Parts: sequence; structure tokens; C-alpha cells
Amino acid sequence: MESKDIKIGAKVEHPQFGTGIITNVTLTSYTVYFGTKGEKSIAAGFQGLKLLAPSNLPDEDSGSGGSSGISIQDLEKVFTNVLRRYADFPETVELGDRWKKGMMILKPGDPNLKPKEVPVESFFHKIVLVRDRLRVLEQRINSNESLSDEEKVNLQQYITRCYGSLTTFNVFFKHKQQFFVGEKGQTE
Repeated sequence: MESKDIKIGAKVEHPQFGTGIITNVTLTSYTVYFGTKGEKSIAAGFQGLKLLAPSNLPDEDSGSGGSSGISIQDLEKVFTNVLRRYADFPETVELGDRWKKGMMILKPGDPNLKPKEVPVESFFHKIVLVRDRLRVLEQRINSNESLSDEEKVNLQQYITRCYGSLTTFNVFFKHKQQFFVGEKGQTE
């Protein structure tokens, strides 16, 4: 691969770290963001880096006066969206105001047994973790090359049903856009 092909935004594959996106280029190294390994610095002379897709960003020396027409804010939005979508970063999810400092009481049917009190914040945190893990599972299924499209669709339907089973817990979320949505709530 020629060094002229390596530009910010190019999609590359590293034998150890997997697929990544070039985020910075210097004379001696490339900074690459790998979805599963984070940001890594790769020596410019490393022969194992394979170009998967060229950058879609315009060349700085294409006569545009060094301005690509893309602002730093636009790039930040793009990278933030990509990282949220493909990386295993949990998003910040807020508990509804009425549940803050609340207590969930689990009362057994047998009066001889003691009830269990669980802080709503702790329970909510567990719900969010389940959702994040379902999302990661969904991403891994969709990116798995050994599964057929039919198998991916079947597994995706099970995940959608899991989301549907969790809709009862939507009452805890502060923002409606963070609700669980099952089959009935999906519109495509």
C-alpha cells in the first residue's frame, strides 16, 4: 500500500487490531481508531496495514486553498456518531426525576420472609447494562461474516423480542428516545 493512499478517514485493516479508521497522519506514524482496541499509533513503514477503503475527504492540495469545507465541529459529530454506533461505549442514560433516591421493595408472597429493598438507581443501572450488551450483541451479529443474511435476520428478531420484553422498564427512563422498543414499536 502506498503512503499517498493513507489519509485521514481511510478505512484500514491491521493484522492484530482489526479494522480501523485513520484519524491522524504524521511523517512517521498513523493514528488509527480501532473499534475494539481504541486509538493506536502505527509506524508509517509498517507493511501489515491494508487499505480497505480510501478516505472520502477531499485532498488538501486539490486547489481548494487548504480548506476542505468540513469544519472541526462536523468531524466531531461524525466521529461521535461512529463511536456511539460501533464502539462498546455505554451512553449516558438518565433516570426519570421521580425515581431518583427511590427504593424498590420486593415483597415475597410468604409473610414469614423478609422483603428486599433495592435502590432504584442500582436497578436502573442494571437495566441499562442489559440494553448496552444487547446492542453490542446486535452489532456483532450484523458484522459477523460467517452468518448468512437469513441467520442474521433470525437472530435480530430474537433481540427485537428481548427489547419488547423489556418495555415495562421504560417507566424508569427520563427521555423517551432511550426507551426500549419491540416489534410493535418499530417502523421502517
